Amino acid sequence: MRFRSPHTRRSPHARRTALAAVAALALSAWIPATAEAAGAAGAATARPGDVVASAPSAFHPLPGQPTNTKAWKIQYRSTTADGAPNVVSGTVIVPQDGRTGPRPLITYAVGTVGMGDSCAPSNNLPYGTAMEANLIQQYTLRGWAVVVTDYEGLGTPGVHTYTVGPSAGHAVLDAARAATRLPEAGLSADTPVGIMGYSQGGQASGWAAELQGSYAPELKVKGTATGGVPADLMKVADFNNGSYGSGLIFMAAAGQDAAFPELKLDSYLNPAGKVLVGAMKESCVAIDAIAGSFKRISDLTVKNPLAQPDWQARLGQSRLGRTAPAAPVYQYHALGDELIPYAVGRQLRSDWCARGANVEFDTIWVGEHVSGVITHSPEVGNWMADRFAGRSPHPNC
Repeated sequence: MRFRSPHTRRSPHARRTALAAVAALALSAWIPATAEAAGAAGAATARPGDVVASAPSAFHPLPGQPTNTKAWKIQYRSTTADGAPNVVSGTVIVPQDGRTGPRPLITYAVGTVGMGDSCAPSNNLPYGTAMEANLIQQYTLRGWAVVVTDYEGLGTPGVHTYTVGPSAGHAVLDAARAATRLPEAGLSADTPVGIMGYSQGGQASGWAAELQGSYAPELKVKGTATGGVPADLMKVADFNNGSYGSGLIFMAAAGQDAAFPELKLDSYLNPAGKVLVGAMKESCVAIDAIAGSFKRISDLTVKNPLAQPDWQARLGQSRLGRTAPAAPVYQYHALGDELIPYAVGRQLRSDWCARGANVEFDTIWVGEHVSGVITHSPEVGNWMADRFAGRSPHPNC
């Protein structure tokens, strides 16, 4: 069985009701090296983080650019926002540098790539077309292994649960588990782990940090570096309504509806809204951002779903800041961020600090949302290197 075509979809309801069958069937036949392991990891017996299937892949920051790494595309057992088992895909990348001792692992959460299956990092990393591949290479050049989750529904059956924080946090943590359980990767349960992400990946890495103590306490997490974090989706939606980033509101609505079908997004959309959201589910971020920009919620709906109690409650479940991460956090945010308000990032810092978290907060004084992840990547790498080296962090709560 092969990875599903990006043009083949199942409804969220079908994904939920047939989840056991999906997990049992997921790719168990297409890799001779792991066929036995895949067959043993059926839905009924698989633990979160168990590898369902794997196949050799490749990692190229640019088309054809060599990296002296080995890579594998994996599917692994994870958990939905509501606690049901699911299967998520991703990529494990390991430097081939002759290192024989323990090697740190980064579980890396990418920023928004879109909702179409073709946008999944695992479908683009082998060809040098993944947007954050050059950032990931900075970490493989340090000798660190990296695992990159595709998130729920991105490259696997169902609609991508975009901005659903608990689902993303589970996917990030289970990707780390899966990497340590993939025999070919040469990692182990004692592998030191760092969590990284920015933008959508900032939400995912923040959720991974909050969930790790209860969901994956066995992981040897040394720290989390998270930036441009959309910690409060209601405030982010209000900020972007009618602006350059308004397409993100409709993508997020589609993602929440995918996770929680009872929200019935379609019943709120007018004909133009249905066309836009339908196209977004099949497209990548460059198209989605252009198609959805400078639109107000009222332009595409018959009634604002974000004004309804059930929508507010579900969006509230993705708000960060209510649990202190168990490991140190490096949080950074651009003062001029035009998509995720700086005040949202500062509030998350305050919430974490109030709960006793070890947080170092850094303001990016020059730049905006996209440039922040690029210009600050050396600082992020140095901070994580200090955590792997056992040096004390410098919280500034």
